Amino acid sequence: MGIYDREYYRREGQSYLGAWADSGKVCKWLVAINVVMFILQLVTFPQTKAEDLFDPEGMQSAGVITDWLAMKPDSVFYQGQVWRLLTGCFLHSPYSFWHILVNMLVLWFFGRYMEDLYGHREFLAFYLVSGIVGNLAWGVTALWSHQQGAPYVYALGASGAVTAVMVLCALIYPYKTILLWWILPVPFWVFALVYVAGDLFVFLRGADTGVAVAAHLGGAAFAFGYQKLGWRLTSGRWADFFRKMQRPLRPQLRIYRADEAGAGVRASVPEPRIDEQLEAKADAVLEKINRFGKESLTAEERDILQRASEQYRKKRT
Repeated sequence: MGIYDREYYRREGQSYLGAWADSGKVCKWLVAINVVMFILQLVTFPQTKAEDLFDPEGMQSAGVITDWLAMKPDSVFYQGQVWRLLTGCFLHSPYSFWHILVNMLVLWFFGRYMEDLYGHREFLAFYLVSGIVGNLAWGVTALWSHQQGAPYVYALGASGAVTAVMVLCALIYPYKTILLWWILPVPFWVFALVYVAGDLFVFLRGADTGVAVAAHLGGAAFAFGYQKLGWRLTSGRWADFFRKMQRPLRPQLRIYRADEAGAGVRASVPEPRIDEQLEAKADAVLEKINRFGKESLTAEERDILQRASEQYRKKRT
């Protein structure tokens, strides 16, 4: 997210109601979509036993929503039904209300921090891509398990994407706290570490818990790379490339200005934008201020902030 997207660079005058409505907008939509999909699953799901979900025969009568949208590795890798990598992130187990409740609570708690920090578009892109990565990770392990004699199963849940959001938040705000059971304050980094370590332990043991821990680990790994390597999904070279491919060719607009002598001089004035590397450095400096105060900055970091601020002013004028 750019320096000009941060809360203290936004325009003044926004009402408290407007600020609340805008805060966590994507999180609200994601929660709403998950709830609606869960209701549709309940409406269309047949009266079967929970163990039938993991039986090859039972998988044929899981209801139209689950049949066509769940993450089924054989359907994705052998039949090309790639939409399941994404749509499976919006389904949950009809046999457990806790499944969707816990996922949505974690998404709402950690997701708002990340949406405020990165902006609506970048946060949404991160959430969706991390869900796809998590399902890919789980799908590969499920195919491998099937080759070892295990039956085909399918995955339901937003856990891969939600785990990614939680890990990303813990990496950026490690010392913020969450009230565990609404009583015990636990730092984000401890909460995320225990959660991921538990998943890793289950994965390495190969225990059949009915939980797609590989999806959790895939989402966590993506979040780690995203934060440590400074990836951006809606800005940067790759995003600029795809935007240029989608934009139709048209003449570039020219602005004519009069010089001091009054003659017309043609000047091409491209919209200034903050250099991606400078933007990333400025984000790191602002995060340091947030954690340790402005007095902790070095001369070089103050210079980075000054240059980024100048770029921002050029963009706004």
